[in-house]
Amino acid sequence: MNDRVRDVFVVDAVRTPVGKYGGALASVRPDDLAAHVVQAVVGRSPGLDPARVDDVVLGNANGAGEENRDVARMAVLLAGLPVSVPGVTVNRLCASGLEAVVQAYRAIALGDASVVVAGGVESMSRAPFVLPKPERAFPAGHQELFSTTLGWRMTNPAMPRRWTTPLGEGAELIADKHGITRERQDAFALASHRKAARAWKEGAYDAEVVPLPDVVLPRDETIRDNTSAEALARLRPAFRKENGTVTAGNSSPLNDGAAALLLCDEEGLREIGREPLARVRASAVTGIEPDLYGLGPVEAVRRVLAKAGRTFADVTHFELNEAYAAQVLGCFAEWPELDPGVVNPRGGAIAIGHPLGCSGARLVGSVAHQLAAAGTGVGLAALCIGVGQGQALVLER
Repeated sequence: MNDRVRDVFVVDAVRTPVGKYGGALASVRPDDLAAHVVQAVVGRSPGLDPARVDDVVLGNANGAGEENRDVARMAVLLAGLPVSVPGVTVNRLCASGLEAVVQAYRAIALGDASVVVAGGVESMSRAPFVLPKPERAFPAGHQELFSTTLGWRMTNPAMPRRWTTPLGEGAELIADKHGITRERQDAFALASHRKAARAWKEGAYDAEVVPLPDVVLPRDETIRDNTSAEALARLRPAFRKENGTVTAGNSSPLNDGAAALLLCDEEGLREIGREPLARVRASAVTGIEPDLYGLGPVEAVRRVLAKAGRTFADVTHFELNEAYAAQVLGCFAEWPELDPGVVNPRGGAIAIGHPLGCSGARLVGSVAHQLAAAGTGVGLAALCIGVGQGQALVLER
């Protein structure tokens, strides 16, 4: 019987370079992407017997294509781990990778597991078209195909129209709510690209990125070193044609990628024989009106800091997913206590990319590596979630 809550440590974290839609990773199946990072994160701890892994938890937001048969279990088998290692796939849309980390954290904290691999994967390039099953055999007339790459499909007619607002229009609503101009959004996007390009040049990602064999992708594919304020200003609004402010340039792109973390308790840490990157302190998830989904992190972050006994003043490293510049700036407007300078110092999803199921795990891994490099600090990882949720995690070192 477990009589205490155990400390949970992040031992290591890896990710692939992020590929653009139809780009360098488009030929790689999502289950192979997942297997690559699972194999890498286990293999980088030679003191770990792979049979000691109690579970593999992976996030995936689509689940409609080649990843459909529990991609976590497929990754275990394709990675060559013992068949005794189980795997489970979870879906919290944009935060699926973070949800996987949270579920691993809970299992270890409660004593249900000692060593768990958690992460996420998405291939938006390979997301299939789907055809609804007809209500009767041999229907007459044309049938409609739906793309599963992103957003709503086969919407339930009982849903209020407001709740099924497209993601881009939701970002416009946040810009309206907080008076966020096109110029501010473009300036934020430009800074994201510049920070990401500088981080790669300085080797900031060397400790966590594990390139795929036979794939030429030396860094994240959607970073634009040569973009400028003038180039971003020339882009047309993508979602609201009249007086729109949200463009392809100040939004995250469509991407492919995978990430994985190795988590354990004190017993597992002794067996692995490595110094951990960070310790998991607390997690929180909240709901919000679906059309304002981009503000989902606001309350989730406040709750997780309260659980951890911390304030914004304590936060030294914060990875906040950049679904849209308007969404991040909207969150900043509701966190006046936050120093924006601690957020995404190595660039964010506008530059790096947002492979949905992978992103949450990528953010946690990045925070953990930043804490390890600094030697001390309090880290946050948070994401907004389509259909109106927010999720956040606190790490410490």
